[in-house]
This record gives sequence, C-alpha cells and structure tokens, in this order.
Amino acid sequence: MEIGTDDKPQHFHDDMGDHVGTRLNWLRAAVLGANDGIVSTAGVVMGVAGATDDSGAIVIAGIAALTAGALSMGAGEYVSVSTQRDSEKSLLTLEAVELERMPETEERELAKMYEGKGLSSETAARVARELTEHDALRAHADIEFGIDPDNLTNPWHAAWASMLAFTVGALLPLLIVAFVPDGYRVPVTVVSVVAALALTGFVSARIGYSPRLPAVLRNVSGGLLAMGVTYLIGMLAGVQLG
Repeated sequence: MEIGTDDKPQHFHDDMGDHVGTRLNWLRAAVLGANDGIVSTAGVVMGVAGATDDSGAIVIAGIAALTAGALSMGAGEYVSVSTQRDSEKSLLTLEAVELERMPETEERELAKMYEGKGLSSETAARVARELTEHDALRAHADIEFGIDPDNLTNPWHAAWASMLAFTVGALLPLLIVAFVPDGYRVPVTVVSVVAALALTGFVSARIGYSPRLPAVLRNVSGGLLAMGVTYLIGMLAGVQLG
C-alpha cells in the first residue's frame, strides 16, 4: 500500500471508506465461515474415507457435514452478534440515562478521559464541552465503549456471510469426493484443500491489510492438522469396526 510524504500526502486508509469496523466484522465472519467449511467438511470426508471405500457413504457424510455446519455457523453468528448488539444497546441506554441525570458530572468525566489521552486540562475541558454540545451520547459511547450509535453490529449480516461462506468452502471437498476416483480421492482432496486454504488466507490478509505469509501458513497448517488427525481416527475406527 502506498503512503505519501508531507510534500505529496497520501494516506493508506483513503480507499478504505467509512465503517472499517463493520468491514472487519464481515471479513471475520466470511473468512471464519469459509475456513470452517473447507476444514470441517474435508475432515469429515477424510475421516470417513479412512474408514471405508464406499463412495456413497463418503458423499452422504460430506452433505451432512455441509448442511449441519452451514446452519450451525449461521445460527452461531446470529446468536453471538445479537448478544453483542443487545449489550451495545444496553450500554447506550444506560449512558443516556446518566447524561440526563448528571450532565455536568458526565462532562467532567469526558474531559478527564481526554486528559488521559494526553490533552491539557484546558484543552480537554474545551473538547468535552464542544462534543457535549454537538452529541453527548456519541462522544461518550465512542471514548468509553468504542461504539458508534449509528453503526451497531448487524446479526443478520454476520449470519448470512458466515453461512454462505461456509457453504462455498465446504463445496470444494464435497465435489472432490463425489467425482474423483477412489485411488486419487485422498491426495487430490489434500492438495485442493491446501490450495483453497492458502487462497483464503491470502485474500483475508489482503482485504484486512495484514501480512500475507503468516495468514497463509496459519490456514494451511491448521487444515493439514485437522485432516490428518481425522483421517487417522477414521482409519483406526475402520480397522476396529471392520
């Protein structure tokens, strides 16, 4: 990313737009959903493939893993983000009551907080006065809780993003076990999943403006570990039960 100089100013965040926090929440839900879809479904089909060569059983297990996982991810995101949103609303309500009952105390509190950030007492008091006159609740919500009253987290957005991302991620290993011949199923699944995890790691790092290599390595190593463990467990279970 390009960063300018005083002679030719250019900020790295100029193209990021507003509501960066919302963007990062969407990114978190989408990446988490895609990674879970790839790894969990691949783990299930690898585990079943380690226990049996029955293509029908492996595909059925993959479909079940995709369906259950997508619904679970969507419901989990909805519940967790709804809880966060409820907490944010409660904090805003309580803060509004405090501002109504003790406005002077709240203004002094706001000034103290800005003093803690490095402003002089005079400047902090002036800033607190101006912000209070402009929008007291927004000023307190921002500095006390890091909340934007006009941009609360949306549980439906997170739920759909996570569920759809999980489904897209899960389709890769499911399609491989459905159409790749028995003798090539496991190695093709491993190679394809590694490539997909590397891609999601790279894309998430690119969108989130973070280092690419650590994100790729985390995704790939975690996926390989999950597939390896489930395959071994499935193989041992197949030997025992067979």
